[in-house]
Amino acid sequence: MLLAMTTHTSSPRPSVRFAALVHRWPSAVGVLAAAGLFLAGADRVSVALVVAIAATCYVAAAAFSLPWMAWAWIPLSFVVVLAGVLVELDPLVATAGAAAVLVVVGLLRGALRPALTLEAAGLLLYGSIAVGALLLAPTAGLVVVAVTLVAHGIWDLWHLRRHRDLVSPSLAEACVALDVPLGLAVLVAVLV
Repeated sequence: MLLAMTTHTSSPRPSVRFAALVHRWPSAVGVLAAAGLFLAGADRVSVALVVAIAATCYVAAAAFSLPWMAWAWIPLSFVVVLAGVLVELDPLVATAGAAAVLVVVGLLRGALRPALTLEAAGLLLYGSIAVGALLLAPTAGLVVVAVTLVAHGIWDLWHLRRHRDLVSPSLAEACVALDVPLGLAVLVAVLV
């Protein structure tokens, strides 16, 4: 008598799928932030500010030699922007000033020079392109800051894969999930 052998393939239990989803919370945070920023009407100034704050998060982590400091910098960056607005200082200028202070603090604290140099160089690169885009015609400037944001997403991915000791991996993951979708959404909205 032949017995038919069947293999039962079922999808993972709901609790396993939920656990996997919970594990990806940084991606959810990033995508939700990207959607919120896009729906709020992302213009070249707001996207340039996202680039500047994202790069400054990495400088904060390097300045204090604490990967989690990148997460802490997000609410602190809103305080910096708000304080700047209260004294009639452009948010990008306030953010740039805070970034300069972070670099000085890192140097005075004796932060690891390679890490601080890397993150300061990234800030200068991404920040200068974002600020330079503000000097262009509005549509061209928006395209440039959107491409810069996508490029910063690649920077985030590089940190996530290679430099987990510099920046919290959850922050790098959230930043990828913010930068790339927001940058691409802005590009599609402008070019289509």
